[in-house]
Order: sequence, then C-alpha cells, then structure tokens
Amino acid sequence: MDAKDNNANEPPPPSSESVTAPPPPRAGIAALSPRYQVVAALALALIAVTACVHVGMLFLHVAPANTMTKQHGQAVDDWIYPEFEQNWKLFAPNPMQQNIAVQARAEMRTDSGTTRTTGWYDLSARDGAAIDGNLLPSHTQQNELRRAWDFYVGAHDAQNRPRGLRGELSERYIRRIVMMRIDREEPLGKGATIDRVQVRSRTTNVPPPEWSDEKVSTKPVLRQLPWWSVAPDDMPLGEAWKSERDAR
Repeated sequence: MDAKDNNANEPPPPSSESVTAPPPPRAGIAALSPRYQVVAALALALIAVTACVHVGMLFLHVAPANTMTKQHGQAVDDWIYPEFEQNWKLFAPNPMQQNIAVQARAEMRTDSGTTRTTGWYDLSARDGAAIDGNLLPSHTQQNELRRAWDFYVGAHDAQNRPRGLRGELSERYIRRIVMMRIDREEPLGKGATIDRVQVRSRTTNVPPPEWSDEKVSTKPVLRQLPWWSVAPDDMPLGEAWKSERDAR
C-alpha cells in the first residue's frame, strides 16, 4: 500500500467556506436588554431582602424575650400583626392544661313584638361531638371557634376592653361566628330577629395525673361578656344573609 492509499482514508481538510454553528439562544435574565437586566436584578434583590427580613421578624416574634425584642418589640409587632400572627412558641412550648368551653345565648324578638331569651348553647361541645370519632375532622370544627376565642381573649384586658384595632377585629370575628352557630341551633321564623347576644367561657383545669404532687383547682371559672346588640355587620353576609334567612 503506497502513500496515496493512506491519504485516501484521511478526512478532507476543513474548507474555508464552511459555516460556523450559531451560539445557543440566551435564556432567563440574560435574554433581556441591559436596562431590563438591571431592573430584574434590583427586583430579585428586593425580594431576597424582604424574605430575609420577614424570616428574621418571625424568629424574633416566636423567640423568648431578648435584647432585640425589648428594644424593637413594637416594630416586630407592627410587622407581624395581624397578617402573620403566630400562636405557638418555638422554644419551650407550654401546652394548654385547661378545658375551655365557649357558650352563647341570644335575646330574640318575634314578628309579634314579644321577646324571649334562649338557654346557653355550648358551642365548644358541639364541635367536640363533631370531632369525636371522626378520622378526618374539618379545620373549621377543630379551630374556628377555639382560635376566635383565643384571639378575643388575647386582644382584650380583664375588663373586656379591646386593645386597639386587634380588639375590634376580634369582637367582629367572634360575633359573626356566634351568630352563625345560634342560627343553626335555633332557626328563626319569618320576621323574627336576634336583638342581642351574650357569650361566656367556662374554663376548667385539667386534673394532674395520680402520680403527680401538683395541686390545682378543678372548679370551673366563668368569664361572661356583656350583652352585644346585634348590628348588620355582625351577620356573616350582612343584610344579604338576613334576607336569605327570611326567605326560607
């Protein structure tokens, strides 16, 4: 085999006229013009900073009292409430050792003008009965009434005076829930109305186990709120809810 045969198996030399493959298209921020790349970078930086601040505020909110919270506690509360409220503690949680039953009654006026007062409805007992034996209880059955009452108690002082906007929000929230529950318990006839509503809680300490030396009182403690005059805003859907109920 001569040199000519060997050269026949070699690839031909690249032609000066061969076409170069185009670069792959740019994607993401790189595909934007320089002006919009700067805008996108600033937006991402702002989102990252906001996320870091939010995580830091949540941490300070649930952490034990420290120098930062003592100096800047109001700023932390202004950031957290009311949208990002947390009702749990990250460190050393203290589980509830009480049974709290929320009860309500109403003063009703019929279309003939007579009034009557209902008995006390144990709303918490109704939720408990719905949860007992239910493998998949709803979030409403488990938490709606309980969290609403916790919200109210935490936003009012011992004389049931609201603490700022949170107190007013908690009052409207618990009123709407109670109005819905009473309507389920005692449906009104056409023309009848609920004039006033009263709510109370019955708190009983959970007895300690037999092997414990702890002594606690198991006597129920009542917290009874004043009568509330029902307003249209207390109804879940305002006047529309009242009209729909009257049309039943």
